[in-house]
Amino acid sequence: MTREIRTEPLTPEAFAPFGDVLQLRPKPDKLINAGLCGRHHDLAQLDFGPEGRAGISLFDATPRSLPYTLDLLERHPEGSQAFIPMSEHPFLVIAAPDDHGKPGTPRAFLTAPHQGVNFRRGTWHGVLTPLFSPGLFAVVDRIGNSANLEEVFLDPPWVVVS
Repeated sequence: MTREIRTEPLTPEAFAPFGDVLQLRPKPDKLINAGLCGRHHDLAQLDFGPEGRAGISLFDATPRSLPYTLDLLERHPEGSQAFIPMSEHPFLVIAAPDDHGKPGTPRAFLTAPHQGVNFRRGTWHGVLTPLFSPGLFAVVDRIGNSANLEEVFLDPPWVVVS
């Protein structure tokens, strides 16, 4: 049995149930550095839980291609997780609503250049899925001692197409 989902453009409205889209606003909130830098302020609601702290890591992920077989979703119950691309290339973002502790029907988003995402705490999502090399991302997420990863293998898997 093949289950298929189609990619859709990543927009703040479409992604709102899952988290924040990280992108420039039409105008910066303010100019800084003697007017030479536009600050687009406070773009995401970061959440590191009661016993966590913010961490910044660099991920170097292997590029994938479409159609993409989606057979694993994960979530982080203790904190949010932001993926910020370090190249101009689009990437695939997959998120799913919670359905009584398990992932519901996933949605697949294709980013525009220079967009990132911040998944809210407890949001089911796919693994980091670049479509081009380099798959280099800055990741801002929770650092702490408690377990912060739940994984669900999908059987049957979904196939993501453009």
